[in-house]
Amino acid sequence: MKALDAIADVGRDRRTGGYRRFAWSDADLELREWFAGEAAARSMELTEDGNGNQVAWWQPALSVGRGASAASDRDPGVSIGDSSLAPASTTGAGGGSDPTVGRGASAASDRDPGVSIGDSSLAPASTTGAGGGSDPTVGRGASAASDRDPSALLLGSHLDSVPDGGAYDGPLGVVSAFAAVDRLRAEGFVPSRPIAVACFADEEGARFGVACAGSRLAAGTLAPDRALALRDVDGDTLADVLRSRGRDPYAVGRAGWLDRIGTFVELHVEQGRALVHSGDAVGVSSAIWPHGRWRLDLRGRADHAGTTPMGDRCDPMPVYARTVLAATEAATRRDARATFGKLRVHPGGANAIPSAVAAWLDARAADDATLERLVAEITDAAREAGDQAGIGIDVTAESTTPTVTFDPALTDRLARLLDAPVLPTGAGHDAGVLSATIPTTMLFVRNPTGVSHSPDEHAEDADCDAGVAALADVVRDLA
Repeated sequence: MKALDAIADVGRDRRTGGYRRFAWSDADLELREWFAGEAAARSMELTEDGNGNQVAWWQPALSVGRGASAASDRDPGVSIGDSSLAPASTTGAGGGSDPTVGRGASAASDRDPGVSIGDSSLAPASTTGAGGGSDPTVGRGASAASDRDPSALLLGSHLDSVPDGGAYDGPLGVVSAFAAVDRLRAEGFVPSRPIAVACFADEEGARFGVACAGSRLAAGTLAPDRALALRDVDGDTLADVLRSRGRDPYAVGRAGWLDRIGTFVELHVEQGRALVHSGDAVGVSSAIWPHGRWRLDLRGRADHAGTTPMGDRCDPMPVYARTVLAATEAATRRDARATFGKLRVHPGGANAIPSAVAAWLDARAADDATLERLVAEITDAAREAGDQAGIGIDVTAESTTPTVTFDPALTDRLARLLDAPVLPTGAGHDAGVLSATIPTTMLFVRNPTGVSHSPDEHAEDADCDAGVAALADVVRDLA
């Protein structure tokens, strides 16, 4: 099965090779159908909560007894990668070895952290939406039972992308989860707990501006009212878009199926070069740097580009430019990250001085205090430049995420199991959202370019296969 081949053209820009798979777009709906088909092909029960998160459940005890062969006719030697997805060049960006990379530092108990192994014959329960009623969950296969053990092992990731994103960020985790199930079934392995494969909705936040919206809504950390009021670039709210797709906006909100999850392991392509430097195909993540998105609104005065002397202008663009330079200097000095990757200029004419500029700052750092100081320095620099030029500035924190430390016992257990290095990441993930209430960690697959959120994002076939093997080992160990 080459599942990445099946979705290689979905949402792909023929000119750049990048992907535009935004929440509830036509490409997103096509990917949802693909996920449903993969679940059906494996006779896995498919559920979907009101937030759009899809989950496929492997519950072999519903159809086979313990010890019985659960082998399928699928090839256990899955090849995930495909040359058609690889960039023309795999030359990576520069950078030294990450000194924070280590291997399972301390021995942990072999007991599964936070996991109660019980009856293996469970199905997902119904979930509760924003309105408090029964979640309109779509079920296929065996019917859910209310008295089943909630301790399922969750795998998976997401399928949406940033603008002009890569082929592996998200999809590799979903495809690898299905491939690990195939491998284990072919070996005759029967888990003692349910295995769930998730596809989380709107992880990137490219359309509505809030990352990990699907998992945040499901976990109850994003208020439904706030989510439904979010607008895309066309001015459509999430509520509008859901209605246009035949969905009930009032079904969004906390999802009860998460209460059935005992452990979450998310596999993801590495978004950096730590594994290149360490020489490993697979690593285990220890933490996610604190990060957030801030919107800066700069207000000036529109005027004619040709007739207005430079000294008479009230132009927000030079203030924005000074802010970008200040952010670059401040982040470099702190070994942090600061990016202005999204900009809106009004009215947007080449011969018109802008009246308004909206810019989005993405900031990340190794710890919460450093991030706080970084953002304060950048916004102070923006306001100082604005005061000097007569430009009004408003700063709005759209989303912030503190440091996420993955379950130490689980992380160390998997690092020892896989003999894999342990490394932090500066990228946000659904795993970071769920880790607040569920024992969670991540596996990373080596990215030879170190590039992500770009068509140049890549992972070699052999490393993808190593990721599948590692994920299968994890399931075998935890289930």
